[in-house]
Amino acid sequence: MNPTPATPSPATPSSATPGPNLATPDPAPRALTARTPFPLVPAVLKTELRLFRREPGALFWILLFPTLLLVILGSIPSFRQPDASFGGLRPVDAYVPVAVLLGLIVGGVQSMPQTLTGYRERGILRRMSATPVRPTALLAAQMLVYGIAALASALLALLVGRLAFDVTLPRQPSGYALALLLTLLAALALGAVISSLSRTTKIAGAIGSAVFFPSMFCAGVWMPVQTMPHGLATAVGYTPFGAAAEALNQAAAGDWPGWGHLGVSAAWIVLLTAAAARWFRWE
Repeated sequence: MNPTPATPSPATPSSATPGPNLATPDPAPRALTARTPFPLVPAVLKTELRLFRREPGALFWILLFPTLLLVILGSIPSFRQPDASFGGLRPVDAYVPVAVLLGLIVGGVQSMPQTLTGYRERGILRRMSATPVRPTALLAAQMLVYGIAALASALLALLVGRLAFDVTLPRQPSGYALALLLTLLAALALGAVISSLSRTTKIAGAIGSAVFFPSMFCAGVWMPVQTMPHGLATAVGYTPFGAAAEALNQAAAGDWPGWGHLGVSAAWIVLLTAAAARWFRWE
């Protein structure tokens, strides 16, 4: 008895029956499952912006609190008079850059780390890794949301300072914008490091608070850099927000920010970004 001829495998190149080669995956599904984050960032950004608008605490502390502090200080009559300890400026003039920096510090150091850590703690980042939306898209959207909020806070402080207290707008706008952008990137990178070191939102809040108050001091909230003793001002100038305060003050006065201060900000961006990339975990 002749044996029944075996049916050729579809994977055999010499198969007489035309059909797809099952051993070679169709390239189309690869294209469909390729998880490139950047085309999906706008959609994720839209969702994150909608969620951010539902957070009254974040809206107040990032957008309104710095300007409210400026209004309170500017309402003190002596703060609207020239002061020799401020180099002939009015104290309210010196506190506008402080208010600008305060919004960046609150957004980057306090708010963003707790949001990212909460996503990781609840397993959202881990679940996203199994979808076409990469966790990188969420991280980029978070940085954009808090970056936009911090820049809006800075513009509001400048506008209120000008309209309410006749504070002169920065006389070197290009240098001011460059210093502000570098400071924003440093604040977001610092927030990413805090999130990298935090397993829970409580830990993120604790670390954020420990970094928040020294950052405010370096930015000049309690003592503007112009009024600090020389040695203290020099030491503060090597911190990201101390260097930023010096750069913003120089640009506000009409000078180009010192390359030393800009270099300190750039060095902190590189250092903090490398640390965040090294320690950040999606789950």
